[in-house]
Amino acid sequence: MELPVVYQKAKEQVLKIWTTLQPLLTVHVGLASSAKAIIILEQCGKNKGYKEMDACGFHPEGGCCMLDGPEKIESTINMKTLWKNISVEGIDIIFSRDAGRYICDYTYYASLYYGNGRAAFIHVPPLSKSVTADSLGKALQTIILEMLKQCREERE
Repeated sequence: MELPVVYQKAKEQVLKIWTTLQPLLTVHVGLASSAKAIIILEQCGKNKGYKEMDACGFHPEGGCCMLDGPEKIESTINMKTLWKNISVEGIDIIFSRDAGRYICDYTYYASLYYGNGRAAFIHVPPLSKSVTADSLGKALQTIILEMLKQCREERE
């Protein structure tokens, strides 16, 4: 599902995902246009600091995602372990604890909040000669399969 670059609408869609589909895990993928051939595994979402305007010219009241939410929420997926255990051809993978303060981080925080930490966020580079749709798709498949493996281990 493609989410709009609009804070409130993105949050509504994320809530809808969690309430209607009730997934084991939700994996969000966002574009990091400045990243060149780098996939970034984000560990946590932050609640405050959203001052940048969205596509409709709005930003959240008080720069906050959830008024009653904690400052940050960690994913139940251990991204550092994931980062250490996988490699994909032609694309570097890095670990991050800061997804920025725009729609990506906002969406991630909302998903972590509604899903009790059972969400993941992956920043991907734009497609290029070195990062094709096929290579990026294969990399995402490898990463998501490892995430699901962690979920299974956690449930056992």
